[in-house]
This record gives sequence, C-alpha cells and structure tokens, in this order.
Amino acid sequence: MAVFVCMLCSCHLFDSKNEELPYYNAKELTPQWGIKNPHTIANFNFQNQSGNSYSTDSLRGKIYVANFFFTTCPGICPKMTHNLKKLQDSILSMQQVNIVSFSVMPWVDTVGRLKKYGIENEINPSVWHLLTGDKKAVYTLGRGSYFADENNTSDTSSFLHTDKMFLVDKEQHIRGVYNATRGEDINRVLNDIKILLKD
Repeated sequence: MAVFVCMLCSCHLFDSKNEELPYYNAKELTPQWGIKNPHTIANFNFQNQSGNSYSTDSLRGKIYVANFFFTTCPGICPKMTHNLKKLQDSILSMQQVNIVSFSVMPWVDTVGRLKKYGIENEINPSVWHLLTGDKKAVYTLGRGSYFADENNTSDTSSFLHTDKMFLVDKEQHIRGVYNATRGEDINRVLNDIKILLKD
C-alpha cells in the first residue's frame, strides 16, 4: 500500500513538472527551468501586411508564436505556412494568442506582397501578422533575440533561414522551440500555449 501511494505521488510530481515550460536563454537553445533573469526579446517595430506599424507594444499581454520566412521561398516556407495555418485556425478564439512571421527578404517582401501572400494562404490579419522592415533590424532581432540561425553565426551578411518556430510568453521570454515543418510540432506548441494561458 505504501509503495502504491508513493507511486501516485511520484506521478503527480512528474506531471506537475511537465506543466512548467522551460526558458531558452542562449543560441544553443538548451531548455532551462528555474531561471531568475530569463532572456527577453528585444523591442522591435516593423510593418504588417495591412501596412500598419506592428511592434513589441502590439504584443503586450499576449502569447505568440514567431517564425522567419520569405514569400518566394520554394522549400521549407510553404510547409511552415501550411502548418501555421492549422495553428491559426486552432487559436482563433484565443484572444491573447498571435502568430508573428518576420520576412528575411524585406527588400522583396513589401507590404503589398505580404498582403497578397496573406490572401493566397488564407491568413487572418487580426491573428497572424506578416512583418517587413529594415533588413539589419530583422536579422539582428532574429539572431540576437530569437537565436533563429541554423549556423549560429553573427555575420549579418549571411542569409537568415530556419525551420524553427518560437513560443514567446507575455513577458517576452522564449518558452518553446519547435520545427514548423512538422505537423506534430503544431500539436506540441498548441498544448504549450494552453499551459501558458493558465498562468
């Protein structure tokens, strides 16, 4: 009987641990728990597909999933967009949750092009924001804040491209890293969003 009770307690403790999402504080993207001063996403200000300014202030009090893409990408981007569309449809009723996609080819992805891309891919502009702006600002943010670089380089002339998506909490801390080309990771991030919504 004592063993059975002990097993139940252990299971409960294990489940509680799983409900606490880790923090990601460096480019190695190693999950860490119990961090006193977690890494924070730097402030940014770009334009979305509606031509409106969209900044860190736009995300105050919100949870969001971020990724990096470009509209003419023939490889991983269509898969990411397809999967994020599924995520979009799942979070429509969650007013505190957004998706933010940063273009890594802002010199091509104008507001007009992003708007067209959004229409073609049934992207809801009230939930999912496609952002464009200064290349240096995008790349600095991508590498320095989201650690979104497969090569872990600080070379700003190197093209920024990744299949990762990042779950960011209301305090601008990274709480999850996933592969946006994998359907099962959409289920994972959705589950983790629900955990953050409980906080």
